[in-house]
Amino acid sequence: MTAAVPETMAAWVVLADRPGTIERRELPVPAPAPDELLVRVRACGVCRTDLHVRDHELPPHRDQVVPGHEAVGDVVAVGDEVTGPEAGSRVGVPWLRRTCGTCPYCAHGRENLCPASRYTGWDANGGYATYATVPAAYAYELPTGYAAEELAPLLCAGIIGHRALCRAELPEGGRLGIYGFGASAHLTAQLAVAEGATVHVLTRSPAAQALALELGAASARDARTGPPEPLDSAILFAPAGDLVPSALEALDSGGTLAIAGIHLSDVPPLNYARHLFRERTVRSVTANTREDGRAFLAAATAHRLRPTLSPYAFAHADRALADLAAGRVHGAAVLRMPGDEKAGRPGGVLA
Repeated sequence: MTAAVPETMAAWVVLADRPGTIERRELPVPAPAPDELLVRVRACGVCRTDLHVRDHELPPHRDQVVPGHEAVGDVVAVGDEVTGPEAGSRVGVPWLRRTCGTCPYCAHGRENLCPASRYTGWDANGGYATYATVPAAYAYELPTGYAAEELAPLLCAGIIGHRALCRAELPEGGRLGIYGFGASAHLTAQLAVAEGATVHVLTRSPAAQALALELGAASARDARTGPPEPLDSAILFAPAGDLVPSALEALDSGGTLAIAGIHLSDVPPLNYARHLFRERTVRSVTANTREDGRAFLAAATAHRLRPTLSPYAFAHADRALADLAAGRVHGAAVLRMPGDEKAGRPGGVLA
C-alpha cells in the first residue's frame, strides 16, 4: 500500500439488525487482495438497489456492509497479481464483483446467472466510502470526456438499462415504451433515441415527463393513460408490479416487455387474451455481464449521453437514499466525496 493512503476512511454502513437506516462510520482503509485494486473514490451513484440493501428487501449478506456499486475513482494501489490497470488510472467499480468462471452459465457467456456470483455493496464493501477495492478483472475502463459524477450512474443505471434494452428486442427504428423515468430510464431513453427508436415515456411525475421530452422522447404521459400508439417493445423500470398488465396491453402483436428491476412488487393476475395472446413476451433482467458493461460504455463513447444529476455531499448519503425512496430525485443521485465537492462537471446537466 502506498504512503499516500491513510489508515482510516469515512464510510456509510448498513446494519443487519436495523433495516431502513444507514450509519456513518470511520473504518480501516482496506488492503487490496492479490487480484484487486484499491481505488480512491471520487463519486458514487445512489442506486435503487442500494435502497433494497438498506431496507433488507435484498436480505443482508454481511453485517455493516458499505453500500454503493456505481463508484468512480483513481487506482492508488494494486495487488501483487494485478497486471493492469496501473496506479493512477481512473476506473469504475460496478455491481458485479466476482463469478466462478467455471459453471455452465459462465462458460456460455451468461455470467450474470452464475450461482456463485458476488456483488459490490451487498457481498463486499462498496462505494459509499472514500476508498474501495475491486477485483481488477471486474473493474471497467471508462469513457473520456465525462466527469466522475457523470460516469457514476453509467456503471449500473446505464449498464442495466442497456441490458434491458437488449432483452426487450426492440426492432430497428421501433417504438419503445419506458415505464418509470429515474436514473436508468433517462439514460436508456437517450441511447434508444440516438439509435433511431421512437420513445414513449410513461411516468406520473410532471418533472420526469418534462425531462423525457427534453431528452428526445416522442411523448411523455401517465402510465394509466398509455402510449399514443402500440409499442414494439417496453421496459419496466419502476418497481411496481401493477404496471405489468398496462405495459403488456400496450404492446403490439409480437412485442416484448423487459422488467429491469432487481425487486418488484406483486404482479396482478393477467388476462391471457388482453395481455399475453398474439405472442407477447415477458422477460426479466438479472444483473449484467462484463460484456454488457463494455458494450454500453462503448455506446456511451459513441453517443455523448447527458446524465441529469442530483448531487449530494457525502455527509448526506442518508438523505440521498431517503429522497430516492420518496421519489424526490431528479435524474440520478450522485455522492460527491470529501475533498471533491467542487469538482468540475464538463458537459453535465444538473438538477
